[in-house]
Amino acid sequence: MTSLWEQTWEHTNFAPLEGDRNTDVLIIGGGMTGVLCAYWLHHAGVPYILAEAETVCSGITKNTTAKLTSQHGLIYDKLIGTLGMERAKGYLSANQEALQKYRLLCRNIDCDFEEKSAYVYALHDRRKLEQELTALEKLGFQGEFTEHLPLPFSTAGAVKFSNQAQFHPLKFISAISKGLHIYERTPVRELIGATAVTDRGKITARNIIVATHFPFLNKHGSYFIKLYQRRSYVIALEHAANVDGMYIDEAEDGLSFRNYGDLLLIGGGGHRTGKQGGAWQALRDFAGRYYPNATEKYHWATQDCMSLDGVPYIGPYSASTSNLYVATGFNKWGMTSSMVSAMILSDLVQGKKNPYADVFSPSRSILRPQLAVNGLEAMVSLLTPTSKRCPHLGCALKWNPQEHTWDCPCHGSRFTEEGKLIDNPATGNLKQ
Repeated sequence: MTSLWEQTWEHTNFAPLEGDRNTDVLIIGGGMTGVLCAYWLHHAGVPYILAEAETVCSGITKNTTAKLTSQHGLIYDKLIGTLGMERAKGYLSANQEALQKYRLLCRNIDCDFEEKSAYVYALHDRRKLEQELTALEKLGFQGEFTEHLPLPFSTAGAVKFSNQAQFHPLKFISAISKGLHIYERTPVRELIGATAVTDRGKITARNIIVATHFPFLNKHGSYFIKLYQRRSYVIALEHAANVDGMYIDEAEDGLSFRNYGDLLLIGGGGHRTGKQGGAWQALRDFAGRYYPNATEKYHWATQDCMSLDGVPYIGPYSASTSNLYVATGFNKWGMTSSMVSAMILSDLVQGKKNPYADVFSPSRSILRPQLAVNGLEAMVSLLTPTSKRCPHLGCALKWNPQEHTWDCPCHGSRFTEEGKLIDNPATGNLKQ
C-alpha cells in the first residue's frame, strides 16, 4: 500500500543528528507542517533544528489527496454559530492567505501545481448549501451555487470556490527542504524541560514546536480527550472521467474526487480508527458501478486528527507551558492547515503577534458534544478485556482486517500485525 505520491518522487536524504546541540527553535516532526515551519524560520534567519523520527514525509503527508483550499466542507455557517463572525472570518482569511503562499512558492517549483475550483456537493439537501452561501456572503466571500457537476450520480447541487488549487505534495517538499537543517532518523524520546533527548544526543532549544500529527505529550493540553482519529481511503483509477475540479460530499461518509494527470482519485470509505468501515472495498464497488472500464493503479489510506469543533489546534501547547507549541487537529484539511500552522508558529516563536493566533488557540473552550463521545469511547476501551493494549494510555486495540493492523479506537495509534508502531501518539512498539 503505497500512495501515488510516494511512487512518483525522489526522496532527499538527510543525516541523523549526532551529538548535543543548542538552537533557538526545535521542530519535532518532518511532515508538511514541520518542513514549512523550518522553511519560514530559515528564510527569517532564525536558528532552528528539525528532528524527524523516520524520514521526511514518512507519516501522514505522503497519504494526502493534496487539495489546497479554504473550502473545508460546509464549515462557515457552523463557525459563525460556534465561534462568532470575527473568528469565522479569521479562519477563512488564514486559509486564503495560506493558499496564496502556496501559489507564490509553487511558481518556481515543479510540483504539478494546478489552479482548480473546489466544490462541496449535497446529495439531497439543497438547504444546507443555501445556508453556507448565506454565511459566505456575511463573511464577504463570493461563493457560487452550481447544479451541474461532472459526477456520475445526481446531486442537489454544490457550493463552488473558484481559484483553489492542487499539487504533488512530495515534489513540493523535495524542493523547499533543500538546504534546511533537517535530521532524519532522529526520534525525540523524551522532553525534559527545554531539552529533547534523542538516540545520539540532546537538543536544547528556547522554543519547541511539536508537529507530530497527534501530540505525543500527554501531561499538557488534554489532547488525549480533545482529539480522535479517522481512517480514510483512496483509489486512483486509469481510464476514468476527468472531473476538472475538486469535489467532496458534505456528509462525513461521502466521497471525494479529483484528478491527477490522467488518474481519477476517489476518496471515502472512512471510519473512526479502531472501528469498521467501507475501506477500499466500498470505493471499488462504487468504481465498478460507475466506471466499469476503469482500472485501479494505486490505493492507499490516511489518518486524520479530528478536533472537537472542526478547527485545528495551533499555538501554545497549553496555557501552563511557555515556549512549547503545537499544530494538530487538521481534520481532513492537512495541506492548507500546515501552511496556516507555519504562518502562526513561525511568528510566535519569534515573539511576534499573529492575526490568526486567537482563532486557532489550543486553549479555547472544549465544551463540545464530541468531547462526551471521545470520553465514552475511551472508557469503553479501557474496560474492554484484551491482551492487546495500546502503550499510549492502555486502551484496548482492535484488529483492522482491511489493513491487517492493530488500531486504537481512543487516540488512533496503529501497529503492524507483529506489533511495530505505525502511527502515533504511542511512541513505542507493542510489548510481546
